[in-house]
Amino acid sequence: MGQDEIRSNSARVDTKLEIVVIPVSDVDRAKEFYGGKLGWRLDADFDNGNDFRVIQFTPPGSGCPVIFGKNVTGATPGTAQGLYLIVADIAAARAEFLSHGVEVSEVFHNDGVYSGPDEPYLFGRVRVSGPDPEHRTYCSFASFKDPDGNGWLFQEITTRLPGRVVGSTTYGSATDLAQALRRAEAAHGEHEKHLGKRDENWPDWYAEYMVREQAGEKPPQ
Repeated sequence: MGQDEIRSNSARVDTKLEIVVIPVSDVDRAKEFYGGKLGWRLDADFDNGNDFRVIQFTPPGSGCPVIFGKNVTGATPGTAQGLYLIVADIAAARAEFLSHGVEVSEVFHNDGVYSGPDEPYLFGRVRVSGPDPEHRTYCSFASFKDPDGNGWLFQEITTRLPGRVVGSTTYGSATDLAQALRRAEAAHGEHEKHLGKRDENWPDWYAEYMVREQAGEKPPQ
């Protein structure tokens, strides 16, 4: 039996990207930025009392958290660049961060032609002011940095390429599921206020909210 046949007959092993490591110089300052300003969920803050500390945050709707701390990585602080945050509405995402005191660039797109180095994670394309003129999915961006200069990008995705839609919604723990339910409950409360009555179909609304939230899509209205 050839190697290709063996591979085709073998069950695929899940290999999930679980953590992105961010190099920072001041752990407490970074914790205040990601938790206080960005409002990301704090999952862990472990300190062995000596020479090691690790902090983990998860962005809303993301299945992949970020970690930073003391003796977590040997990378130079600020060298993590091109960290993408996928959003369904880039203007709304930018407005939210600005309201929290985060400096975010204007929305931009790239020129589509290699014209020399700009930001490395834009593949050599130069920024052009304003959203993509045709409002194409994957084509509008905004950027910001953390206090150390680690670089983040919002990328607006409204329709994913074929094969890129995840077919299931999963949660890593009972705690994650409970927190998602609480967020759905709060959002549904606002929905019922708008309706002016009890929503008999609340289970369907909860399910739709939680699936869209994890996919990074706009929640139901």
